[in-house]
Amino acid sequence: MPQGQHTSRVYENELRTLRDRLLLMGSLVEEMIGKAMQALATRDTTLARSTMKMDRRINRLECEIDDLCMRILAMRQPVASDLRFVTKALKIVTDLERIGDLGVNICDRVAELNEEPPLGATFDLVALADEATLVVHEALDALVERDVDRATELLTRDEAIDEHYSEIWKRLLELMTSDPTTIYRATRIQSIAKYLERIGDHAMNIAETVVFLVTGKDIRHHNRRYETGAPPANEGAEGKPG
Repeated sequence: MPQGQHTSRVYENELRTLRDRLLLMGSLVEEMIGKAMQALATRDTTLARSTMKMDRRINRLECEIDDLCMRILAMRQPVASDLRFVTKALKIVTDLERIGDLGVNICDRVAELNEEPPLGATFDLVALADEATLVVHEALDALVERDVDRATELLTRDEAIDEHYSEIWKRLLELMTSDPTTIYRATRIQSIAKYLERIGDHAMNIAETVVFLVTGKDIRHHNRRYETGAPPANEGAEGKPG
């Protein structure tokens, strides 16, 4: 086999491996959010604690993907769409890693809530989680298919997720005002809602990346409303366990 043809096949395999690892990482964060919400619904602290351990594998994948991207950039010197894909993979992997961190945060809050009497109402957290998980899944699908129309449509859902979080916050505020004994539990619920809203934001980042990959147009900061009207959660809401 000619050397050039061999090199081309190795390069194609590396790009395929990069895509596959991104998708694996994405499937893990989806699974993590699902299990975290199951732990909330069933008040299962053991499940919450075991789900937190998934973050270790997600972090390992982040390092593997970073190394693969650096190797491709150094040895293959990609151009055009391949260059955009490899460089943006470094951004996508950061968003996915932060979603994993937010999953850890949710599990922490679930464990805290399970030590208290249940509030009784779920405040639509499951619905918000479904929305957030769905946009992550569809953003990754748009990435695989390089479907700019799908990615653009996804970006229109950001405001609805923000508004859903704001509505949950308002209901929690009413509850805390009427019954101060609920404040500790309600603030944990509010944090979980904020983490889910932030997961949606990271999915939107991935959708914006898809638009850039396909069109070369950077649409960051020009198409979304970031403020929800509700106060931010604690610093852990940004993605780092806390």
